[in-house]
Amino acid sequence: MGIGSRFYPNLYKDSVSLMTVSARVTSIPGIEAASVVMASATNVDNLAQAGLGHFEVRPNDLIIAVSGSQEACDEALAVADKLLSASPGDGGEETTAAPITSIQMAVAKDPALNLALISVPGDYAAAEAMKALRLGLDVMVFSDNVNPDAELALKEYARDNELMVMGPDCGTAIVNGIPLGFANVVRRGPIGVVGASGTGTQEVTVRIHQNGSGVSHALGTGGHDLADAIGGISMLHGLAALDSDPATAVIVLVSKPPSPAVAAKVLAAAQDSDKPVVVIFLGADPAAITRDGVYGAATLAQAADMAVELARGQQPGTSDFTVSPEIGSALTDLADAMSPRQRYVRGIFSGGTFCYEAQLIHQTHGITAHSNTPVAGNAALHDIRVSREHTIVDMGDDEFTRGRPHPMIDPSQRDCRVRDEIADPATAVVLFDVVLGYGSADDPTAELTSIISSARGDGSTVAFIGHVCGTDLDPQDRAHAVAGLQSAGVLVASSNAEAALWSATLLAALGGNR
Repeated sequence: MGIGSRFYPNLYKDSVSLMTVSARVTSIPGIEAASVVMASATNVDNLAQAGLGHFEVRPNDLIIAVSGSQEACDEALAVADKLLSASPGDGGEETTAAPITSIQMAVAKDPALNLALISVPGDYAAAEAMKALRLGLDVMVFSDNVNPDAELALKEYARDNELMVMGPDCGTAIVNGIPLGFANVVRRGPIGVVGASGTGTQEVTVRIHQNGSGVSHALGTGGHDLADAIGGISMLHGLAALDSDPATAVIVLVSKPPSPAVAAKVLAAAQDSDKPVVVIFLGADPAAITRDGVYGAATLAQAADMAVELARGQQPGTSDFTVSPEIGSALTDLADAMSPRQRYVRGIFSGGTFCYEAQLIHQTHGITAHSNTPVAGNAALHDIRVSREHTIVDMGDDEFTRGRPHPMIDPSQRDCRVRDEIADPATAVVLFDVVLGYGSADDPTAELTSIISSARGDGSTVAFIGHVCGTDLDPQDRAHAVAGLQSAGVLVASSNAEAALWSATLLAALGGNR
């Protein structure tokens, strides 16, 4: 086993570019782990914890660190060098203009600019975001690991100057039809979204598109915005902005449960809106949310469905998902074919909110699970490498991605986990998501379908239940991904909530058979 590394002095690349290079390097046969990062204190510490070496903190430098066979490490360093050394002029066009090296230079060159996307190591993101705000720009902070005090200072400044901060840790947005970060291609339309969850926002916008409607804007807030320390500043600003937007007729608010005080503040603002507002606070009782002009939803998919109905001038339905007779029969047949040892669901998610929602839905059916990101009432999975009984994991969490690309960018770690769960004789259901769109892998199901087809070919009876978050307009094409999974024997649900319901239904059938 070899380890290799390389420094690039004073070379900056944004986070998405670095993750893309890291995914390309990781895909090289023989590479066990790879990381391409700026040499901030946090990143240097993460490299050490991942066993990729010890480095000095030199924040202006870029580091690539790899482990694997020596031949693979040498190839990986060469590939990374080529990718990182490419310049905008390498396409053959002459470039004579001076490069833009600061936000201030960009605004001076084009005063019409009004949004800055910050994607630098978290240690420096707040300073860059404040520079943008002082220049009068709204800001999307893709970066994570920003100090809560710094986040509050940014958002208070933005609020006082009628600007918006999306983030920190805002991975998804759609502004004027332009997808930012991890986002899907959806048609324009009358529904605006403000989301404190990236994949939650993706699920809602995708479902709106699939239902024939469209999205005016999808504004992210970051995952910490609705905590007491921040007070929902960005969600309140986003709500007000959509309320005054003539292109928006219906508003959807998306979040995991806020603190009670922040929830009360957000719901009061929603009730004061001139437009109908659908609210999904995952895990909260919809009845406790519903009031004049505000409609509580139980699931992400239901929130999208209600918004589409409201946009069409209809009274929204509130019924839960049900299992069709056809699917019910298929689930029963699978349960009947399983051995007595097969008892457990193994949920493997790249979307943190999908993992959260799946746990909640299983709980409503009496199924508690272990997780690295457990909801209230579920147990913590102390060794994330090994499933225990019912297990539902978020493989996009920091524990899994330290020193590795996110599974949306590089699904190989997820695919290995699926293979391991299939090999466990106690596994009854493998439940998973596939997230399409900008930022995600070009073909996130290629290896997965091969693994599942091989498992079914050896005579084992494991139920594979999946959900594809994407649209027909995405670069990967949802119809293509769904067809490939179905041909491998996967039951593909229309939403994450429906997939979790199918899983819980099959487990209930197993309980009745044992």
